[in-house]
Amino acid sequence: MPARESRMLALGTPAPDFSLADPSGKRFELRDFAGSKGLVVAFLCNHCPYVKHVLEGFVQFAREYGPKGIAIVAVNPNDAATYPEDDARSMAQIAAQKGFTFPYLIDETQAVAKAYQAICTPDFFLFDSFRRLAYRGQFDASRPRNALPVTGSDLRAAADALLAGKLLAAQTPSIGCSIKWKSGQAPDWA
Repeated sequence: MPARESRMLALGTPAPDFSLADPSGKRFELRDFAGSKGLVVAFLCNHCPYVKHVLEGFVQFAREYGPKGIAIVAVNPNDAATYPEDDARSMAQIAAQKGFTFPYLIDETQAVAKAYQAICTPDFFLFDSFRRLAYRGQFDASRPRNALPVTGSDLRAAADALLAGKLLAAQTPSIGCSIKWKSGQAPDWA
């Protein structure tokens, strides 16, 4: 299947609420991240080569920007029945192996991915302290088959701008694997 570009949700859009569990069953809600200067909601999965390509860089981003006040949460929206590599056990293994410092949540019903209008993995959304969308798009321009290094330059620039009270003008859609929707569950725009 060809790569998909993320949908460029309107800046200023309020963060949709969520209540999702991690692989251990611990629940997290949008309000759990109150008080942070910003919130990154990243739609990831385990098997996508685009996610695998940027994952270590994203984990490093979380380690650097968490102490600066940017909260991070990752959401796996894929149908684990069809893609067993994306099941809860595999999610817990990846989080442990890579040293996630952020929750990795299961979007079992795929309702959260639909609410955020996520299209692909990876897909990144950065919200300000009022939970208004300040950035949506790519981590950086690196892809599995190009020679560009993984730097996170786009998401870093957006986070730095947010922390400085500014808005990043240039925003480029993310590119990745299409979300693996459950049979008959794909939204019309996906």
